[in-house]
Amino acid sequence: MVEADVMNAVTPTQDPTLERRYSDFDTLVEAIEYAAKGLRGPNFFNARGDLVESLPWREVRDRAEVIGRKLVGMGFEKGDRIALIAETSADFVCFFVGCQYASVLPVPLPLPTSFGGKDGYVSQLQAQMQSCDANGLMAPGFMNEIVAEATEGMELRFKGSYQDYLDAAKDGDLRLPTTDDLAYLQYSSGSTRFPHGVAVTHRSLLSNTHGMGFHGVRLEEDDRCCSWLPFYHDMGLVGTLLTTLTCQVSVDFIPTEEFARRPLSWLRVLSTNKGTITYSPTFGFDICSRRAALRSSALEGLDLSSVRVAGCGAEMIRPEVMREFYNTFKSIGFKMGAFLPSYGLAECTLGVSFGTVGKGIEIDLIEESILTGDKHVLVNGSDSQPRMREVVNCGKPLPEYEIEIRGEDGQDQPERSVGRVFLRGVSVMREYFNDPETTRAVLSPEGWLDTGDMGYMKDGCIYIVGRAKDMIIVNGRNHWPQDIEWAAEQLPGVKTGDVAAISVPGENAEEVPMILAQCRHSETADRLKFIEDLKKHIQKSTGINCMIELVPPRSLPRTSSGKLSRVKARNEYLAGNLQALAS
Repeated sequence: MVEADVMNAVTPTQDPTLERRYSDFDTLVEAIEYAAKGLRGPNFFNARGDLVESLPWREVRDRAEVIGRKLVGMGFEKGDRIALIAETSADFVCFFVGCQYASVLPVPLPLPTSFGGKDGYVSQLQAQMQSCDANGLMAPGFMNEIVAEATEGMELRFKGSYQDYLDAAKDGDLRLPTTDDLAYLQYSSGSTRFPHGVAVTHRSLLSNTHGMGFHGVRLEEDDRCCSWLPFYHDMGLVGTLLTTLTCQVSVDFIPTEEFARRPLSWLRVLSTNKGTITYSPTFGFDICSRRAALRSSALEGLDLSSVRVAGCGAEMIRPEVMREFYNTFKSIGFKMGAFLPSYGLAECTLGVSFGTVGKGIEIDLIEESILTGDKHVLVNGSDSQPRMREVVNCGKPLPEYEIEIRGEDGQDQPERSVGRVFLRGVSVMREYFNDPETTRAVLSPEGWLDTGDMGYMKDGCIYIVGRAKDMIIVNGRNHWPQDIEWAAEQLPGVKTGDVAAISVPGENAEEVPMILAQCRHSETADRLKFIEDLKKHIQKSTGINCMIELVPPRSLPRTSSGKLSRVKARNEYLAGNLQALAS
């Protein structure tokens, strides 16, 4: 399809017929009813940048109402859960919204492409459906065999494709939610082995999308969003789908699996439709830079001058990746100031803090000794050339939040002192669904959420330095696995996600740092050289002497949102379920 045809077919960026409202609604149903009065809406593209389907929010509303009536007529009751396989499609969007018209909870779950093999996916799907006590499942037709296997023995009210639900004979009356009803369940990224479904109310959702649209990215009339993020992940679901819906923005979607095959499809759709807002974890920017470096013609026909917000979050933000992306694409108009660092988590619906739009990446250069326990208060400067680390400013918390940085004694820490991040606000989850014990472990009766993240405050802004549970402690010193993994990934031939930094028991109960590295070499000599190169590279970059174990490609476990699961990798390795390659 030629560019002109795409431009003529997509929903418009601007809409003078409808005044923008920033998620000031009581429920998601009220939000879609308002958006349906305008011309904007979602558009779906393939990896070549061809438009597959376009529909205004009005059509989403109309199709959602039909689904809502079908669900009620089929006997689904208020609060029932429907596992919803998160294909990047109009069917998913309409079904998700349709559940709201029946006060049924959609539970977005990954496609099989997010996992290394069928058995692992079936096991994960079963665990999540059992965790939420699902009453139904909606999945694309090509998944019929997998669905049958994963749901064997489960008593479901119905399972099938979008069309199967539409073909149900009986319609019922719409059953609309109230603001304190649950809107959906979101599986958090740390939920591979023991799934935790975050229970999100309409009040929490609308508060968070208001904060992100009005205060975070500061939406403007000519804004248009573009995303490759999966709908089962909080950044994809809330950040690029539900925020655009509740703030009446047109949005262009590329399937996640298509982006994985052709990363530059993201930039191509951004360029063609003059997208202004997009979001990605660090690795998304990294993979685009790497792919562009492989082809001299990669930038031909691309123009990124329209991008005013290139949000980054969902994992540790690496300034060097952002700088490389800028250097790679500045010739086609990308601006360094477009980067917008942020911090968020599913337990807070999504967004917690945002940098200042237009300022780009702001960093704090601190001594590494601060993060290893040798000092307690952050001090810039040099003392016989100490090892320094760049920490990204993730911005000021949205107005709804209270934030505390607590030390090991539970006391609030002074500014520029590292501690555990605690949050309280309207968007904090009500609970982990059907899991009171885990809920009590992270959520106090007063509403304070223990995020499990470590960070510090400076001038009212939050700086995240890592995950407390992932920390590797060696000889009393703290080491962040992200730093070790990053060092390993700078070795030629090592891809993002190829390595997991863990610790294993050593002598006298001490922890020994270890790298589990996916290896594609078949010859013993090549494997031995790979191990030696990794050791030297990590030692040089971090000062840490790591053990190296090579494992087969695609064998490192992932979380429900596709991230590397260090906890599960460690457990599987120690249990002997992650077999090391001979070297």
